[in-house]
Amino acid sequence: MSIKKKMLTAAGVLCLAGGLSATGTLAASAATPQCGKACLEVYSAKFATPASLGFVETVFRGIALRGVPTEVRPASSSNPAEDLIVPLGRPVLVSKFYADGMVSAAVDKRFGSEPAVQIEYAPYGHPTGLCTAVARTAYQDEPLSLQPCSAPGITVWIIDVGDSPATYPPYFPIVNGSDTDFVHPFAMTILGNPADQLFTPIIMQHLTGNPHHVPADQLWGAHFGIAD
Repeated sequence: MSIKKKMLTAAGVLCLAGGLSATGTLAASAATPQCGKACLEVYSAKFATPASLGFVETVFRGIALRGVPTEVRPASSSNPAEDLIVPLGRPVLVSKFYADGMVSAAVDKRFGSEPAVQIEYAPYGHPTGLCTAVARTAYQDEPLSLQPCSAPGITVWIIDVGDSPATYPPYFPIVNGSDTDFVHPFAMTILGNPADQLFTPIIMQHLTGNPHHVPADQLWGAHFGIAD
């Protein structure tokens, strides 16, 4: 896939407020009004429906402290723990993060032409300087948590367009920028059904089924905006 096509795809997956809401494919149902259209909701493809984002990435109890885990919770426009933003406002190429010293040369060599983002916790639209991340170099079953956005590698998330299924809405694996496995990279994964669990963390697991048959529990969508 060409760099231009990848960036257009990234723009699509991270600008769904205009795309999906306009088509009626998926109703906006998360982010507080105070955060508004700047807010990004990362939702599990496994539990999304045509009427709802389903379950979205959420900071545990809304606590803005380093090390606090993230989980998935039902999408809600009144829960500031779900307010996340992209500090740069849009995805950029992994090569840009490499130039800024935020990912390794090995990651740049494998994913340099893929789009990537940081995802910052911003309750009610107020940035905290804390991004969803892993605490150290990604490893199997490592949980996500809040870490300083300045931390290289661990706070960068690669939109793995090359392993995205050809479906609409566009779902995609999300690979951590500290990755060291370039055959089956460590990707955001949800285990179990959050409707039946009090706490459902997001963890790192080796991507399976790539490039064409990634399971739904390792696929995600993204949506900007608030409830319509």
